[in-house]
Amino acid sequence: MTRLDDYFSKLKNKRVLVLGVGVSNRPLVRLLLRYGIDVTCCDKTPREKLDAEVLRLEADGAKLHLGEGYLDGLSGDVVFRTPGLHPDTPQIKALREAGAVITSEMEAFFTVCPAQIIAVTGSDGKTTTSTLISELLKKQGFRVWLGGNIGTPLLDKADEMEPTDLVVLELSSFQLMYFPYSPHTAVITNLSPNHLDIHKDMEEYVAAKENLYLHQKADDVLILNRDNEVTHSFVPKARGRVLEFSRLTEPERGVFLRDGVIWRKGETLEKVLDQSDILLPGIHNVENYMAAILAVGDRVCTENIQAVARSFGGVEHRIELVREKDGVRYYNDSIASSPTRTIAGLRSFTQKLILIAGGYDKHVPFEPLGPEIVDHVKTLILTGATAPKIEAAVLAAPNYAPGSPEILHEEDFYEAVRLASRVAKPGDVVILSPAGPAFDKFKNFAVRGKEFKKTVMSL
Repeated sequence: MTRLDDYFSKLKNKRVLVLGVGVSNRPLVRLLLRYGIDVTCCDKTPREKLDAEVLRLEADGAKLHLGEGYLDGLSGDVVFRTPGLHPDTPQIKALREAGAVITSEMEAFFTVCPAQIIAVTGSDGKTTTSTLISELLKKQGFRVWLGGNIGTPLLDKADEMEPTDLVVLELSSFQLMYFPYSPHTAVITNLSPNHLDIHKDMEEYVAAKENLYLHQKADDVLILNRDNEVTHSFVPKARGRVLEFSRLTEPERGVFLRDGVIWRKGETLEKVLDQSDILLPGIHNVENYMAAILAVGDRVCTENIQAVARSFGGVEHRIELVREKDGVRYYNDSIASSPTRTIAGLRSFTQKLILIAGGYDKHVPFEPLGPEIVDHVKTLILTGATAPKIEAAVLAAPNYAPGSPEILHEEDFYEAVRLASRVAKPGDVVILSPAGPAFDKFKNFAVRGKEFKKTVMSL
């Protein structure tokens, strides 16, 4: 009997609710059905808007509870919560008080996974850092599974995993709320105000992230950003061994940047990588490499780290070069769903940019973004719900002068892209780096990025 068999056999004769049937929960529902478990899928999407895959789950035996009242009138023994649904939602609290066990697809995966887990969280850089860790380990010859918030559920793959494999997970604050497990290696890239439309406050957001390491054991490893005040404050609370990375200081044990070279310091001092060898643009990607280097530890030799740095071109929607047309380069940075992420994107270039910004309002402060736009942008094209807030932050910046940058408004996203192409001259860089989520116009950042690329390619 495998761990997966054992886990799901214990759910037989239980009434199981799956709240949300998005990408991460669909393999879970299929597993529940495979083991003959009574499962009800609850989702806000009305029946007429369901896609074929969900209807197939119904045909295979899942019950559906749909529409605006999808959380009302529920009862069950075990509840799998979708990450985007707050655990303190009144209906979930009522289920908990009635005796239901509240869990998640990711909790189930931690229970059944036979391989060692390296998990990454943070406000920015999670996906790139997770992907880098995976690429470094694969280059060394390991069998690696990359998943989690990055978009690939792994629960239904657990039976294919071996104890000698390595699993790399990207985990969001939503997945980590009340999370009772920690990985062997925990990486926290940085923390800044984010997702305050879902979290009650910054304190709750940080507390969720801390679950990544608070359940570690003494022989586990915690990797932190020494330059980030919030993450550095976790050091005294760590249960395992702490390693830090820094651009600004030289940690006693960890990785740091000195004179354009990344060094690793432990029992000895070792040169690992020249900054100039990193193909990805931006100092934030230097930080991502430092975090990844610590995460793989001595499993990966320096030659392979250097080989990946010289060849790895990045992850889609993350300062992704779309095309060059008429001497103008177009970059897709749709992943930039926070001001700090957009700031990192702007700082990745040495010239002033044409910036397309604006998105869904998740109630984070835009004041820090204003001076950065003034310093790095020559033309600002605003679209979306947060356009007025971004403009206000620019106008209030102490370094702002009228017309620098030029500020243009275009509510239609596609027209905003075409407007950028009209104002651009040979040698210019146009970048979509919205500083907000896509939900005001698109399903998610990936759809927004693909629509941007499609529009750029049609110019």
